[in-house]
Amino acid sequence: MTFLITAGAPASAAQPGPAFAGRPPVLAEPEVPEADVPAVEPHGRKGSPGPSAQPSPGAPSTTVGIRLLDAPVERRDDTRAHRYVVDHVRPGTTIKRRVVVQNSSEIRRTVALYAAAADVTKKGFVLAPGRTENELSSWIDVEPAEEVLAPDEEVEALVTIAVPPRAEAGERYAVVWAEVAGVDGQNVRNVGRAGIRVYLSVGPGGEPPSGFEIGPLTGGREKDGTPVLTAQVRNTGRRALDLAGELRLTEGPGGLSAGPVKVEAGTLALDGTTTVRVALDHRLPDGPWTAKLDLASGWTKRSATGRVGFGPVPVAATSAVDRSGQVLTGGLATSGLVLVLFAVYAYRRRARVRQPVAAA
Repeated sequence: MTFLITAGAPASAAQPGPAFAGRPPVLAEPEVPEADVPAVEPHGRKGSPGPSAQPSPGAPSTTVGIRLLDAPVERRDDTRAHRYVVDHVRPGTTIKRRVVVQNSSEIRRTVALYAAAADVTKKGFVLAPGRTENELSSWIDVEPAEEVLAPDEEVEALVTIAVPPRAEAGERYAVVWAEVAGVDGQNVRNVGRAGIRVYLSVGPGGEPPSGFEIGPLTGGREKDGTPVLTAQVRNTGRRALDLAGELRLTEGPGGLSAGPVKVEAGTLALDGTTTVRVALDHRLPDGPWTAKLDLASGWTKRSATGRVGFGPVPVAATSAVDRSGQVLTGGLATSGLVLVLFAVYAYRRRARVRQPVAAA
């Protein structure tokens, strides 16, 4: 049996929520890219949302919020489990999570609740278009599936994930969506969505380990003078990671220090590698500095420390003039002159040889 704790109070998905009761301090948390996703599509057409567009002035907004209310007791210290549905279960297990949905529009709206496919690739956490289904989303049921809400009204919904008894081991991804739609003009249908990610690991025994490595810290400057610290991070575990953290600089010139600076590396796939890039204030001295990078994904945390310098602004490479054509032309001219002189010499020599014969 899985015991749940309350993860937080209702809030709009477009705004980060307050600290949770009993929740440990966290370095930093990645933003929710799927929160408050506006899109448009032709009126009356169902399917994947099209490119984002601005509604006409004066048109009511199509915004909605969704927030997770529950997290497993055993994941009390896992900050990801307070934002997303993150769990490991055996085949045949059914889990439930409560969410709260809010109509953030200025008018009465019908809010649709459903699950759709997602994946974790080299690009990070990738959302499938529209209501595209995958294996995990087919296991998810949301009740109610639809609710009519007044402006700023909230409703609680129940998300049920029923894992089949013969489900294969592995980690799967999906999103629980709240969606509102409205007509802007005659032919455009605005769609607003907010979602909660689902990271579900299935398999016998305990949860697969999570882990990552941080490579050496390197400092440098961009062409515009911005100092940048970079580090390679590799996922060494068996679960996807949502990396975020802080960078601190100490023991700088004159005993200066800087930070903490918020760091976000996004979602890292299994066996994936990414470059963490932290841009700093352009007035920061070259150094050297002692840099400490702290990264975390839930309760999995790592740190790296190194002595770095940012150096001067790189000098643009001067464009060298290509003189190969001139050299080639000069070489051909010289060769031609040599051939002409050789021909004249040969002609005169034959002339001298023929002169005695003509006299005789």
